[in-house]
Amino acid sequence: MAFTRRVFLLPLLIGIAASFGCGKGEATNAERKAVTQVAAKVNSDEITVSQINNVLSGVPNIAPEAADRVKRDILNRLIDQQLARQQAIEKKLDRSPRVMQAIEAARTEILARAYGEQIAAAQAKPTPDEIKKYYAEHPELFSQRRLFDIEKIGFVARQGVTDGLRERLAKVRSMQEIATWLKSQGVQFDANREVRAAEQIPLDVVPKLQAMKDGEIRLFENAGGGQIIRLAASKANPVTEQMATPRIEQYLFNRRSSEAVAAEMKRIKAGAKIEYVGEFAGGAAAAEAKAKAEAEAKAKARAAEKAKSEAETQARADELSKAIKAAEDKARLEAEARERVAATQPVQVPQQNIERGIGGLR
Repeated sequence: MAFTRRVFLLPLLIGIAASFGCGKGEATNAERKAVTQVAAKVNSDEITVSQINNVLSGVPNIAPEAADRVKRDILNRLIDQQLARQQAIEKKLDRSPRVMQAIEAARTEILARAYGEQIAAAQAKPTPDEIKKYYAEHPELFSQRRLFDIEKIGFVARQGVTDGLRERLAKVRSMQEIATWLKSQGVQFDANREVRAAEQIPLDVVPKLQAMKDGEIRLFENAGGGQIIRLAASKANPVTEQMATPRIEQYLFNRRSSEAVAAEMKRIKAGAKIEYVGEFAGGAAAAEAKAKAEAEAKAKARAAEKAKSEAETQARADELSKAIKAAEDKARLEAEARERVAATQPVQVPQQNIERGIGGLR
């Protein structure tokens, strides 16, 4: 729920008018009841209309006919809350270290948020030219906007899986084949299908989806793993500049506000005296260096594992190649030996041929 709330002025103005009177004499009980800011009294405490309106402002899309019922529901919840608060104080729970710490944490969060909202509220709204420029620079979100019917398989990265997937994608024709292969490799994955508009997809992914043809399957990699996406179907669903203007304006304002808050926090942090102690000694720079060193060590370990795997694969291939060559050499040598033996042995002439030859000489 946002910290800032709309201010409901009507009850307040009525109360101010009543304080001046509306003629001679005191206001009647009915009049006092109509103008009071108090919605309920819980023992010695009061719950005001402003408290109810404060909660009500954070409840979206309330139908006019349901407003009174919602207000009463809110009041009843506030009464329960107030009763519980009174009991907690009576039992001195407000002095518990855990509760005091939680109260202080909530107070810190509220104040920090209020400061950020103050900075954000001071930012200038985007100009019409800025809005027009953003619309023109992002046709994939507006003038060429499409709805994408996509099938997705998300997987956790593991050594050799991504390389294997790249090879598979050139051959497979269905997501089922990919799921079957991932399962056979013991890879953890999840699959689903959904229809998404361009603005519901990360901006760096939208142009890639725009370039895909219906039925095409593509691998999208990320640090922790990746996604295999099949574009089942897509259709044009453009948004005019007039329709897009309010959304672009809000987006640009939010972005500007976030940047302003980040810049302000960087400025005040640079001017503050911050000392990291204990296990946090050395500050963010030391933590970053440690994280970088650990990441490099993991990268080296992965590289070493990959090199070892490749070396083992190559060794097996070399061993197989040597075995094949040895078998071929052995077969060749045996054939040559048989040929030499055959060449040194006398030719055996059948006895019948010899007798015929002798008979011919007679």
